[in-house]
Amino acid sequence: MQPRDLSDHVAYEAGRGIEEVARELDRDPDEFVKLASNENPHGPSPAATVAIRETAATVSSYPKAAHADLTAELADRWDVDDSQVWLANGGDGAIDYLHRAALESEDGVLVPDPGFAYYGMSVRYHHGTVREYTLSKAEEFTQDAETVLETYDDERMIWLTSPHNPTGSTMSLAEIERLADETDEETLVVVDEAYGEFADGESAVALIEGREGFDARDDVAVLRTFSKAYGLAGVRLGYAVVPEAWGEAYARVNTPFAASELACRAGLAAIDDDEHVARTVETARTAREYMRESIDARVWPSEGNFVLVDVGDASVVTEAMKRRGVIVRDCSSFGLPGCIRITCGTEEETELAVETLNDVLADRERERDGDAAVEDDGEPEVCDT
Repeated sequence: MQPRDLSDHVAYEAGRGIEEVARELDRDPDEFVKLASNENPHGPSPAATVAIRETAATVSSYPKAAHADLTAELADRWDVDDSQVWLANGGDGAIDYLHRAALESEDGVLVPDPGFAYYGMSVRYHHGTVREYTLSKAEEFTQDAETVLETYDDERMIWLTSPHNPTGSTMSLAEIERLADETDEETLVVVDEAYGEFADGESAVALIEGREGFDARDDVAVLRTFSKAYGLAGVRLGYAVVPEAWGEAYARVNTPFAASELACRAGLAAIDDDEHVARTVETARTAREYMRESIDARVWPSEGNFVLVDVGDASVVTEAMKRRGVIVRDCSSFGLPGCIRITCGTEEETELAVETLNDVLADRERERDGDAAVEDDGEPEVCDT
């Protein structure tokens, strides 16, 4: 017996970890800095760490109370009804829930290219079809309604990523509203705000609730996560904020207790640790500004906790940096083989990454100059006498 045909599915390619790289190179893990996965350089909220320790003895029970408490806390934060908050096992789980709630077999979903691979993976798992709209490198990866509408063909769902991974670009609320206005009333526009805490401006939840001068909408949803600004990537906790009319669907599509007791208790503690989030956001903003000013290559503006850098040959540069102790993300898997993505680290980590990258780029430039000199020399000319 074999599984169903999975030939149209691709495996998610995660950033490589320190232990994995250290084993590969037979070196001490302490020799490496990892800036490949957009993780929080300050770790989890100290309050969340305490909550995880205190919760450890109770993990024999299902997280019914913790799940309800965190849902209520998030609903209060966003000024929505509890039913509009869909807790999940990471942002990926929320993506699955939205697809379960929205898609019939063969329904179309429009996703960004480049973009997060799991959008399309999840669509295919749920027997939908995937089409892509292009965020063009030549046009600075600009995100606006027109870019999406040029490809749109009455798809059931559209995924936006703002801030976008891996480019760091954003889409304004006015452009999201325009996109929702100009697409079919049965098309759900989902805004993935996994990096929302690092950006200026309002969340697209304002469009759902009709705040900030916008009319309330039932065709926009928002995705959020605790993995980035809150530093809880390892416990897997995310959620969606959905229109009020979608609230009752959650009980029919969610995996029972998908957000674990540890995750919920950690989330409850972390969400009140404003100091930790503020420190994290400030570190990211300082680091991305420093990288834009200091890297000897093109660095795109970013509102995430990372920057995208044009290095010419990502695989070669990534390998060279890795051997010098700095792990960054080769963006070939995003369809950008000339680019790397560098996570905003601590001040020390960021400075090391910049120094290492500039050294690698300088070495490559010297190699090219040497090759060019050899070609110019060629064979000596023989003069006739």
